[in-house]
Amino acid sequence: MFEIDALRLLVAVAETGSFTKAAVRLNYTQSAVSRRIAALEQRAGGPLFERLPRGVRLNPAGRVLHRHALEVLDRMTRAERELAVLHAGHGGLLHMGAFATANISLVPAALRALQEARPDVEVVAVEGPTDTLIARLADGALDLAVVSDYPSGLPSADGVTTSLLCEDELFVALPRGHRLAGAGTIDLRELHDEAWLQSAYGDRPTMLANACARAGFTPRKIIRIAEWTGKFGYVAAGLGVALVPSLAARAVPDELVLCRLTDPALRRTVHVALPAAPLPTALKLRDLLRDTVD
Repeated sequence: MFEIDALRLLVAVAETGSFTKAAVRLNYTQSAVSRRIAALEQRAGGPLFERLPRGVRLNPAGRVLHRHALEVLDRMTRAERELAVLHAGHGGLLHMGAFATANISLVPAALRALQEARPDVEVVAVEGPTDTLIARLADGALDLAVVSDYPSGLPSADGVTTSLLCEDELFVALPRGHRLAGAGTIDLRELHDEAWLQSAYGDRPTMLANACARAGFTPRKIIRIAEWTGKFGYVAAGLGVALVPSLAARAVPDELVLCRLTDPALRRTVHVALPAAPLPTALKLRDLLRDTVD
């Protein structure tokens, strides 16, 4: 309803008590001040100043709008300062997202380093699947995301760029009492009779489906479990086996063992995704993520 410049003019007139002095302060002509105050009064529904023989002063309506104008201008000034700091890379908010297993050790280590290097940066972190994170980057809701091509490839979106961060080997998780738990390295064909814990399968190509096809079989059963804690619980109960990335190794419970697979293609790639015009703090976090995996 009220333009910022008009509110700034209202404050200047109130402080100087004169249209002429306010015009000098803000580098306007006196006639321009008179026109803009008249337009402001029209928007406000009536006069805002008492016209005195020498100068002007706020009337009750003017005092109400003046109080709110001071609050608005103060908030805008603070916003300008925060944005300047943000774009300079020295502080402000940084919205970042990551998929679940990246949050076990990779992302926390980089965020700790960012906290030490940029203590004025406040990180707002969210967790989600890669396709959701890419979509939120494209919508401007995130400033950076750690994403992966597992299980069904790396999605793309207009205005989002990705750069490879690392490769992540996929192991198979077995209960400790499994007949192959001590094998060390396993050929996938030895698991052809197992049920598999997998969040997605069949509706689109997945790494597991492709690997099983290369090994010459189709899994006997797919149990759709999305969360890693659920997958680990099912495996520990002997209800199935699951592919587990090396990034998740630290979170694997003692009841399970991880075994390597002979298929060299069973590995995923982890990427940093950024918008077309990334914030300096997002670029700093990208560099710290790279340092973490080196």
